[in-house]
Amino acid sequence: MLLRMLLARLRPYRRLLALVVALQLVQSLAGLLLPTLNADLVNGGVLRGDTGHVLTTGATMAAVTLLQVTAAGAAVFVAARIAMGVGRDLRSAVFRRVQGFSVREVGRFGPASLITRTTNDVQQVQTLAVTGLTTLVAAPLMCVGGIGLALAQDVPLALLLLLFVPLLAGTVLLVVRRMPPLFRATQQRLDRVNRVLREQIGGVRVVRAFVRDDHEQRRFGAANDELTAVSLRVGHLTALMYPMVIVVWELATVAIVWAGGHRLEDGTLQAGALIAFIGYLLQIFMAVMMTMFLIMQVPRAEVSAERIREVLDTEPTVVPPAEPVRALRGHGHLEIRDTSFSYPGAEEPVLHGVSLTAAPGRTTAVIGSTGSGKTTLLGLVPRLYDPTGGEVRVGGADVRDLEPDLLARTVGLVPQKPYLFSGTIASNLRYGGPGATDEELWHALEVAQAREFVAALPGGLDAPVEQGGTNLSGGQRQRLAIARVLVARPRVYLFDDSFSALDYRTDALLRAALAEETADATVVIVAQRVATIRDADRIVVLDEGRVVGTGTHEELLRDSATYREIVLSQLTEEEAA
Repeated sequence: MLLRMLLARLRPYRRLLALVVALQLVQSLAGLLLPTLNADLVNGGVLRGDTGHVLTTGATMAAVTLLQVTAAGAAVFVAARIAMGVGRDLRSAVFRRVQGFSVREVGRFGPASLITRTTNDVQQVQTLAVTGLTTLVAAPLMCVGGIGLALAQDVPLALLLLLFVPLLAGTVLLVVRRMPPLFRATQQRLDRVNRVLREQIGGVRVVRAFVRDDHEQRRFGAANDELTAVSLRVGHLTALMYPMVIVVWELATVAIVWAGGHRLEDGTLQAGALIAFIGYLLQIFMAVMMTMFLIMQVPRAEVSAERIREVLDTEPTVVPPAEPVRALRGHGHLEIRDTSFSYPGAEEPVLHGVSLTAAPGRTTAVIGSTGSGKTTLLGLVPRLYDPTGGEVRVGGADVRDLEPDLLARTVGLVPQKPYLFSGTIASNLRYGGPGATDEELWHALEVAQAREFVAALPGGLDAPVEQGGTNLSGGQRQRLAIARVLVARPRVYLFDDSFSALDYRTDALLRAALAEETADATVVIVAQRVATIRDADRIVVLDEGRVVGTGTHEELLRDSATYREIVLSQLTEEEAA
């Protein structure tokens, strides 16, 4: 899987890859030439006292060394550039795939795991790409070339050297084969650390409110200790490998020097040949070390590639239509027909055969107890997920057949938990309409009852907004979220309990302004507060995912026991009448 992924991602960089191979060929050949030149310098210059030969050969060695260093530096530069491009492409591919996920797929992986896969896992593959590209040609050529040239210098010593090569390879493989399970565990533990950290940062107010700092520190400490324990096991194996390889190399060096010394003594081997032989031994050792370093990275990169591939191979349950509808007849008409929805693995559906219609110029409200399926019902309209039964139609067409851009322009949702992005007030409002003017932004803020507090902020529209809008109150975030959807000016407005953080006065003022602003649009409001929806043209009552009542406030108060119970839990008989 890792190899297939790398080959696919390296295809756009074929020319740069060819350049890396050429540079490493030059680097390796130059490196292999140096011990032979060194032997010639000793035998033909030093031992004979030929200063001219020493200077000539020395100058040649300096030139070859310069060529080797230049080629090696250039190869690393180009290889790093390719690897960075591969990392960028992989991150983009994962991000694009995640952007296409519905709420279902995001929930399956979890935000923390998706962040880890997009960052840390891609980094592991990118690091392997750098190492692999820089050793792609150099390590095999230096190893094979070193052995070949060692044979050319002296066959008996080369055969002695060959005895240590299998021992070296076996030592490396003995350690490397134990690493994949540990690397897989490392990534899983890292997921957990990110998840706990994300929960603690996101829920810091709850932690402080319940004085659970010590508990959360223990939670994080436990996750951190698990990650540390696995990382230490990986570190122990890594630390064990280097001494083992060095011991083998030292034994090979001692054996060759000992055997070579005897050969020098009886005159069957020249001193230069022994020096060259030790040089080739060092090159073979360096090639093995480079390969070992690469092999050590493969298991972790393989695990990361599997995790990345798992995301890339996950098909979204909400997919764009093959032949999308690009124009609507009745833009604001919303119809939900006998719709059901079940979460994967759930014993019971969240929605059971729900039907409702909402027309332009009218306000439809949905009310029900907690867990009755109100938010899920609203989420089906903009296709946050698709129904498992029935259909949702906007403007006469099934939303599953609509072009995504057209659906986004037609339907505007203010979610139950408004989310603001880091930036400014203006950048958040223009999320709904990138081309909106400042006048249009101020108008939307005025309708949303947010103009006064935005004008009081330093910078006004250019006032900074922190990630998630944490520097604003809950009511301010809700009003900005409402203003954002007003900037988009959709034909269907969906408000998912979007007034819950507002006081009664602001709620009443906002609804009055909205009624005028959305007079020609379809408005669907989900609310827990009866005062918010009592004046709606039509109220739909949900209970355990089923419609148990439909009508006006007065009709439902008379005919629906469920609605009456909800109303009387908030209002007196006189207030409800």
